[in-house]
Amino acid sequence: MPAPTARLLAIETSTDVLSLAVGDAACRAAFLGPGSAQASATLLPAVQSLLGQVAWSLADLDAIVFARGPGAFTGLRTACAVAQGLAYGVRTAAHPDGLPVLPVDTLLALAEAAREQLAQAGGTCPAVIVALLDARMDEVYVALYRCGPQGLDPTPLQAPRLCAPADLAGWLPQVLPAGVAASDVLLAGNVFEVYATALQGLSGERLHALPTAEALLRLAPGLLTAGAAVPAREAMPLYVRDKVARTTAEREGAA
Repeated sequence: MPAPTARLLAIETSTDVLSLAVGDAACRAAFLGPGSAQASATLLPAVQSLLGQVAWSLADLDAIVFARGPGAFTGLRTACAVAQGLAYGVRTAAHPDGLPVLPVDTLLALAEAAREQLAQAGGTCPAVIVALLDARMDEVYVALYRCGPQGLDPTPLQAPRLCAPADLAGWLPQVLPAGVAASDVLLAGNVFEVYATALQGLSGERLHALPTAEALLRLAPGLLTAGAAVPAREAMPLYVRDKVARTTAEREGAA
């Protein structure tokens, strides 16, 4: 199992932003570019450029980290395929079957990005971070994570799921831990402008945030120590939603 100071490549393509980073828990080089369908054209050249900036080869890596979802279907498939391909391409004495791959929930990466953003601004860590990602089709992906003095607990209080934006205000108080008030909750994500009307009744501090490769790097040491890495063949996307488009009847019914 890679050590906490393992050399890592992190890939995040779950949204409209492609985020890449290389480092050993701390980020040494990072890249941002267009995500979703456009990520497939720029991802591999950007990986090569980042490795060149830190004078590493693929064989110098100890693991590849990727955000497995939920998120944009094309982006998730791209990240998983590239992580698998790069991992399989490295056969060394240390890794005869290829590099280990660490799949990380996208909403966990979003929550960690929000936690760090708040900390950098001098804010205090809330008791709970509610990670919210636009799922399109008038739905959001949501998951809850506990936050404490040691940082974010990677085990979700509520696992990633789909929810209608208008239902969040009624659902959230039912799933918050006992004793956690709205003032102890941070709502983080990219949904607040898109669903502004539907989210009017949702209480809690709001912070615009996106999952990032740097957040994946910060999460990776603890997850690697916990044994969350898998062989490349076992790395799979987490879709949550099985359906990518509405039928004509569904679109007309929503009009």
